[in-house]
Amino acid sequence: MPERPLSILFVSSEVYPFAKTGGLADVSHALPIALRELGHDVRVMLPKYGNVSERRNRIHEINRLKEVPIAIGDTVELATIKSSSMQNPRTKVQAYVTTNFTYFDSKKGLYADPITGEPYNNDERFIFFDRSVVTTCLLLGWFPDIIHCNAWQTGLIGAYIRTMHAKEFARTRLVFTIHNAADQGVFPAASLDKTGLPSHVYPRVTHAKQLNFTKAGLEFADAITTVSPTYAKEITKDKLIGGGMHTVFRNYTIHGILNGIDTYHWNPATDPFIRHHFDSSSWKEGKALNKKALRDRLRLPQDEKAPVLATIARLGEAKGIPLLIEALPALLQENVQVVVLGEGDPSLANTLEKLASRHPSKLAVVLGFDDELAHLIEAGADMYLMPSLYEPCGLNQMYSMAYGTIPIVRATGGLIDTVAEFNPQTRKGTGFVFRDYKAEDFLAAIRRALALYKKPTYWAAVVQNAMSQDFSWTNSARRYEAIYREILATTAR
Repeated sequence: MPERPLSILFVSSEVYPFAKTGGLADVSHALPIALRELGHDVRVMLPKYGNVSERRNRIHEINRLKEVPIAIGDTVELATIKSSSMQNPRTKVQAYVTTNFTYFDSKKGLYADPITGEPYNNDERFIFFDRSVVTTCLLLGWFPDIIHCNAWQTGLIGAYIRTMHAKEFARTRLVFTIHNAADQGVFPAASLDKTGLPSHVYPRVTHAKQLNFTKAGLEFADAITTVSPTYAKEITKDKLIGGGMHTVFRNYTIHGILNGIDTYHWNPATDPFIRHHFDSSSWKEGKALNKKALRDRLRLPQDEKAPVLATIARLGEAKGIPLLIEALPALLQENVQVVVLGEGDPSLANTLEKLASRHPSKLAVVLGFDDELAHLIEAGADMYLMPSLYEPCGLNQMYSMAYGTIPIVRATGGLIDTVAEFNPQTRKGTGFVFRDYKAEDFLAAIRRALALYKKPTYWAAVVQNAMSQDFSWTNSARRYEAIYREILATTAR
């Protein structure tokens, strides 16, 4: 007998195409759609920031969810919950969107001022958002089987449900997914009173005498997941990777489920952002045409013998950008061209721009985020550089393999779980891996790749291996489905 479909509310602070700063948005788009394709009633919920167009995203009002009062400490702000949807050619998922001028509509950035980099009052903003999620369910009279909370910004939802609305949500189970253990949502103890939670709950939502949204998410979840099997182990062992909470994470069962990629948006055979489509049987011709288009766009010389190495990343230590900068002077002595697309730390950006000005025919740096260019880079580059200090899962190494762009990665987190060193003897493997966070180790991996690139038969083998990998969401969505059903058969925490 077929199992009944589940009702699932998937909550995230960013969801593509509405709002995005990183991989969280991609996951929060693709996983709900994959779950919907398995037959479940899935809805997503996110805030509407000031840079989100209601017209372009077809966001409209819901009569019974207008001007809903939400308490933040001693003050009250009004939330209007609106409706939209996200879709692919096969299915559609409804989206609830929390709007409020003070906390969201008046601010152009998601978490910080895009000009100054100054963080917003994110304690109040996400207390407000989390309470709006619970209130929306109450007003709709919809108590889903599963509320799936993602990242620290959603960490208080479980606390509200279990301590203030336990009766209404008695049949609802909670999943909390850690996307970056070092980014925990930590605020002064004075913020506790803003939450409206009863004071006896405070010990369960604090760590090191501070309000900690991630700690709250852990405490009230019926199941805890993170985004790759290796990362699930790393966050319990490494103080840096675990953001100082590594000993706390050891107290919980954490399931590592590898993220997938959206094979509708990231498919070289159909990608709407590139002019020259290709698949595993036509990758040589397709990649050559896209490489020419990439060089033309970035004003790099058309040097057929020079491979293009690329990275698309937030410019910061976690993504290994300081290591890339350290390696670049030696790397640029090779017959290569390097492309960097990203935004983040101004000092790292400035250093990259100075290097590009000294090597205009070999290094192109584009600051900011450009979705169309990102797709062209994946389609036109030969190799993808990912020297991350730590990497919960990583998506770009999987995008790269789908496009026949060979990843060169450090052995950490999800990179270990997705990329295997190519062995010329067995002709197995999908990329190149280095272990120690050192420029010489990174360069050694790059040089192994460059040497193989000069051997067309072997290079074709690694490209075919990479393009044959299945990183679709189907398997991971079924893992989540199994966890949902398992916790529904147990008593809520």
